[in-house]
Amino acid sequence: QVRLVESGGGLVQSGGSLRLSCAASGFAFSRDIMSWYRQVPGKERELVAEISASGGTTNYADSAKGRFTISRDNVKSMVFLQMNSLKPEDTAVYYCHAKVGSGAGWNVDYWGQGTQVTISS
Repeated sequence: QVRLVESGGGLVQSGGSLRLSCAASGFAFSRDIMSWYRQVPGKERELVAEISASGGTTNYADSAKGRFTISRDNVKSMVFLQMNSLKPEDTAVYYCHAKVGSGAGWNVDYWGQGTQVTISS
């Protein structure tokens, strides 16, 4: 059973930092792309950052570049999002995402339950 469990959210003042963690199980973690998304009420879920299976390639939303860093530990099957210089507009529920190969020619998307990040001004 595929499971993604986020942690590390909380309330932080503008300019502060948070480190989100995602614990993964039930699939070949080291073979799959992992990513972080965020969503606020009334808006679509948006991609924040993604990382290749090996960890060698990363991509970021324009709003996250220079402030956020995605990383992964393939031994522990975990992915992280270090968020620095946080702004009120970063307030959202953050979700861990995995694109998992089925082994039969298609991919399946899996999502964690989300963790709330609130930035006060």
